[in-house]
Amino acid sequence: MNRNLIIIVVGVLGIGAGALGYWFYQERHRSGVDITIGGRGVSIQER
Repeated sequence: MNRNLIIIVVGVLGIGAGALGYWFYQERHRSGVDITIGGRGVSIQER
């Protein structure tokens, strides 16, 4: 493989891993209220 191609692939993987980590962090620390409607009725939970 060409050295420049390897650098580009590693860069893209690094950016993807960073974006995915940021998304998981935001999902975990999201505040608000979850409202679910299911077989047991309505459920409201604070995040």
